[in-house]
Amino acid sequence: MMGQMRQVVMLLFFSSISFGVLLTAKTEENIMMVSSPFELHLVHLDLKGAPPRVSYLAEIFPLFHVLGANGILLEYEDMYPYDGELKPLQANDAYSPSEVKEILKLAKSHDLEVIPLIQTFGHMEFVLKHKEFCHLREVAMFPNTVNPHKEDSLKLVIAMIEQVMALHDNLRWFHIGCDEVYYLGEGEESKEWLQQEENTIEKLCLAHMKAVASHIVSTHPTVKPIVWDDMLRRTSKETLRDSGLAQLIELMIWDYSPDLDVESKASLIEKYQKCNFSKFWFASAFKGATGVNQCLTLIGHHLKNHKQWLKVAESCPAGIVRGITLTGWQRYDHFSVLCELLPVGIPSLAICLQALKNGGYSEKVREDVEKLLGLSHLEIDSFMSDITGTFPGNEILSLVSQIAFYLKSSIDELLENNRYVTGWFSPYHRKRKKIHPIMIHHFQPDAIRLLTKWTVLTEELQTAMKKIFYTTAVEEWIEENVQPSLQRLQGTVDDLNCAVHELS
Repeated sequence: MMGQMRQVVMLLFFSSISFGVLLTAKTEENIMMVSSPFELHLVHLDLKGAPPRVSYLAEIFPLFHVLGANGILLEYEDMYPYDGELKPLQANDAYSPSEVKEILKLAKSHDLEVIPLIQTFGHMEFVLKHKEFCHLREVAMFPNTVNPHKEDSLKLVIAMIEQVMALHDNLRWFHIGCDEVYYLGEGEESKEWLQQEENTIEKLCLAHMKAVASHIVSTHPTVKPIVWDDMLRRTSKETLRDSGLAQLIELMIWDYSPDLDVESKASLIEKYQKCNFSKFWFASAFKGATGVNQCLTLIGHHLKNHKQWLKVAESCPAGIVRGITLTGWQRYDHFSVLCELLPVGIPSLAICLQALKNGGYSEKVREDVEKLLGLSHLEIDSFMSDITGTFPGNEILSLVSQIAFYLKSSIDELLENNRYVTGWFSPYHRKRKKIHPIMIHHFQPDAIRLLTKWTVLTEELQTAMKKIFYTTAVEEWIEENVQPSLQRLQGTVDDLNCAVHELS
């Protein structure tokens, strides 16, 4: 009970909001406050798309802590300040060494344990796209998977790991990725290797994972490697057990679906246990898993996913689950478009974290989240078009929601459903300048008014985004999500202006 009281006091101090309801909640709800089956609740920050400025992390790390997170899975990708021969891997906006140190300091000050994540097998596009490293591709045409046969491939990933290790003190875990190793076995060297008796793609995969993990364990004995589990799911028990991988790593089992099959996950965990794996992590999703170009986050979808993971945890033997990572993918891969921006996903993250901390979802969880985020009302099962809150970045969520709901539809309504536009200002008329001057006056004011409205709102969004993201991310999001519709409207207004000028 004293631990619960300290948690309530901490919430009061952070949010400056009265939480008397927490003190007067029913006894069973108070018990539920400490019923999470997970020791660690990690928030995944995917930096390969729209990486936040350090100043924004300083704002949201305290919120993560209050919501129930006690760790960060930090996927650096090309935002790490690689040096020397690895310098080409840096994005133009990559964090500096001092910024990385500041991020780690901020995390520590808010009791958030950092676990770095560096891809070392699949999802290596940010490395293998460069001419300096393209010779290390598994398949010459594809930059996604590293060739496990080349000695320089292992040297490369070890060099990456060591540079990341250099700026991180007192690590307990280091995530080496290894998910979705597509086209493994399809390179020329792999094809030749697979022709030898008893060689399989599974053994090839395990050998590379083991080589990377062995380096970490031997060089940094206090650090345990973590690996995504998907490449191992169909591997036979005998092959997996004989590989010896279980003695080196811990598995992070991921599934982002709302109808996650609890029984199949329990069976999978049982299989892994029989292969000598002793500790497990789960990975859910709070955003970035419902569409490659998704703009808004449907909270209910992700909440269901977390409810299912709670059921999986309940079915597990005591003591085998380390924690859960709430992933927040920013791109599906290095080359794909941006999906939901981090501020857009904050309400979903808040609901999911609180549901985990409370051992389930209830109306009280929703009410507490609304107070913490300064929201008057939070819809769970549908998108909300009008959102105002007080959490860091809330203005971006509000503006993005307006664009997602109304930008294209309002412009389509004018350009495709207005009888004066379709009847007297069609592409045919505009091209041949066969314009009826009376008809123009029926819709020109509406077109100008609509263009002004969306131009102003876009400028507001750009200003808000530049406080949180680097210019490249702002430009990409606007170009992908705003410009296609806005340019259609701008073109119409330009043609109107020309027509009026010629008719005057």
